[in-house]
Amino acid sequence: MSTAMSTVLPSGSGLPALLGIAAVAAALANMVNNLPATLVLLPLVSASGPAAVLAVLIGVNIGPNLTYVGSLSNLLWRRVLRSHHVEAGVGEYTRLGLCTVPTALLAAVLALWASVQLLGV
Repeated sequence: MSTAMSTVLPSGSGLPALLGIAAVAAALANMVNNLPATLVLLPLVSASGPAAVLAVLIGVNIGPNLTYVGSLSNLLWRRVLRSHHVEAGVGEYTRLGLCTVPTALLAAVLALWASVQLLGV
């Protein structure tokens, strides 16, 4: 998996690279869960510097809110809701995720990029 991921991951700390890294991290987190995604991606981007590492962390923390399986906390949250007889269907969850996750991901990466530009990290 690491070899496949290294071919799709952008390198560098420019805005397009950071957006790409965060998007790949978010997509992978929704496919395999955020913890294994973090373990796969961090070694691959660490050579690109702290901004790339932070972009991965943004992607694997915000991105999993698109699907229930993206994060263990999502699954635990759903279980708590069910224990209180509250249903949050997959369709509703996904619709809300599609409305909020891309915007939050973009805002977080823009803030990261601006911080890198201002602070020179």
